Amino acid sequence: MLDFTDSYVVVIGAKRSGLAAVELLLDQGAFVRVMDSQPLSAEEQEVFDGLEVDVFPQDEENLADGDREPDFIVLSPGVPFDLAMLVAARERGIPTIGEVELASYFLKGSIIGITGSNGKTTTTALTGHLLEACGVPCQVGGNIGNAVASMVETSEDDQWNVLELSSFQLESIDHFKATIAACLNVTPDHLDRHHTFEAYANAKARLFETQETRGFAVLNYDDPICREFAARTTGEVFWFSTQEKVPQGVWLDGETITYNVKPFMTLSQIKLRGMHNVENVMAAALLAHLAGAKLKAIGPAVESFPGVEHRLEFVRELDGVDYFNDSKATNVDAALKAIAAFPGNLWIILGGKDKGSDYAPMREPLHKGAKAVLLIGAEPYEHAAAPLIRNALAGAVELIDCGDLRTALQHARKHAVAGDTVLLAPACASFDQFHNYEERGEIFKQLVHELT
Repeated sequence: MLDFTDSYVVVIGAKRSGLAAVELLLDQGAFVRVMDSQPLSAEEQEVFDGLEVDVFPQDEENLADGDREPDFIVLSPGVPFDLAMLVAARERGIPTIGEVELASYFLKGSIIGITGSNGKTTTTALTGHLLEACGVPCQVGGNIGNAVASMVETSEDDQWNVLELSSFQLESIDHFKATIAACLNVTPDHLDRHHTFEAYANAKARLFETQETRGFAVLNYDDPICREFAARTTGEVFWFSTQEKVPQGVWLDGETITYNVKPFMTLSQIKLRGMHNVENVMAAALLAHLAGAKLKAIGPAVESFPGVEHRLEFVRELDGVDYFNDSKATNVDAALKAIAAFPGNLWIILGGKDKGSDYAPMREPLHKGAKAVLLIGAEPYEHAAAPLIRNALAGAVELIDCGDLRTALQHARKHAVAGDTVLLAPACASFDQFHNYEERGEIFKQLVHELT
């Protein structure tokens, strides 16, 4: 375990993860300075003032405290690991670690780490739900809910830490080790940050490369990249599949879900929409079982799972038209899964901040299943996705420029008829018009409830 007593540590990023890192470091006796690329709100500034921690603009000249260079630099997930000033700092011998890596030095108990391009939040929440329902002690956090550093204080030796982990959080891990690691799928995402699909996949693979031989790896047998990850772990590999019987793990046999040769639940017990959610349930069931949950208790626990906010969340029905919030569909693959969860007659809201995505794979599904695409997003804007979506889908489906959620919903309210579905599944990040996907989803729900 690293000793941070009297160390000088610079934390970059002043939001949830950065604040959790600061509080943990202060508890460990470190002297902490914070940097952020954006000015703080009055409320945020008040928090750091209360901690007696100074916040500086994110400039290389602010790394040093007088003549003293940092002993460590700790990054929030939103801060790219390859920033020029961080590369230069590492060349000078200054260790650069992420908030998750920092927390791993002090976190008690075993770790279930869950990554993937899509389904992480649902699978993480469901895994925690299954463990709690089956009497296995756990706490849930990471990219969902509490930052990992803020979970240290409540961690216990006999408890599981169930963590949703993004590629941003995994690219810098080393000491961090998941006893049970899972990858649900790997499809192109965050290419604006990782630059290449290979680099993005390699960031995901760090979860398995850091495992020890006593660990377990849970992988999607139907995903070619996940299949490759089996060679990058020293842990015992378990699979899940909706398409075929697997060497070891969970698979779908008609309407029955089976663990090795033992059926333990049926599809009718899954209340979540879409085949992708069957995959998420299978992964969560396998994770929970490997962590100590009894198979016979998992099916009833799945039935009681309410789902996750902003993930194919039913909002309301109005004059026979259903409204669904899938604001967390922040990439093309997630949007495709959302589209596949409905039989057709969709009015789908797309757009936001582009992440280097290819929108062409949506042409055929939308041609078959959508009445129209309602485009939103800030324009003119350097990273606007709407023009790219417009070009990629031209001729496949009707495209209607709406600009914002309110206009999109007003159009859908006027033209949708009974039996139609209005779906927010943007396939893009939210940062052009919103602080995050949660805010986008909340505003969508508010506007839907205001419809008359």
